[in-house]
Amino acid sequence: MRKSRFTETQVIGMIKEQEAGMPTAEVYRKHGLSQGTFYKYKSKFGGMEVSDVAKLRTLEDENAKLKRLLADTMLDNAVLKDLLGKN
Repeated sequence: MRKSRFTETQVIGMIKEQEAGMPTAEVYRKHGLSQGTFYKYKSKFGGMEVSDVAKLRTLEDENAKLKRLLADTMLDNAVLKDLLGKN
């Protein structure tokens, strides 16, 4: 997956600039973003603080780990059913 040019802290800073009254067009021009990217960031990080983003990142990592564990378990289960069914 492609890594963003901006950290979550920088993105939150951009959103706070816009919320403080800076025109939206000026914010995304200043930081070299497209309009769509700015609004995508705003929908994902809008209303968050930096600590909230750290919690979100931790939860996303844990969720990915749990999904991998579930997939492995389901695969093991399917293999065992296959072996037992052939006897």
